[in-house]
Amino acid sequence: MANHVSSLKRARQTIVKTAVNRSNKSKLRGSLRAMRESIAAGDHGAAMTAYRSTASILDKSVQKGVLHKNTASRYKSRLNARVKAVATKAA
Repeated sequence: MANHVSSLKRARQTIVKTAVNRSNKSKLRGSLRAMRESIAAGDHGAAMTAYRSTASILDKSVQKGVLHKNTASRYKSRLNARVKAVATKAA
């Protein structure tokens, strides 16, 4: 355990930051899971709605430092391709 006042403060800040990061990361993972489920169901309308919300969460996670911008861009590209594949399969 820390002994100095400054290191005690850093320990408190780390606990708070870890909780915030964990929350942001789990929100992102939950959104990606919901997106994959809507694609697996084959419903194009639901998949498009899920894609819009997931893309927004991906962009926010880049701003918060959870993901690198290229990683988020890659996720969005692959998810969009899968949504388009659902649309062509349904048609």
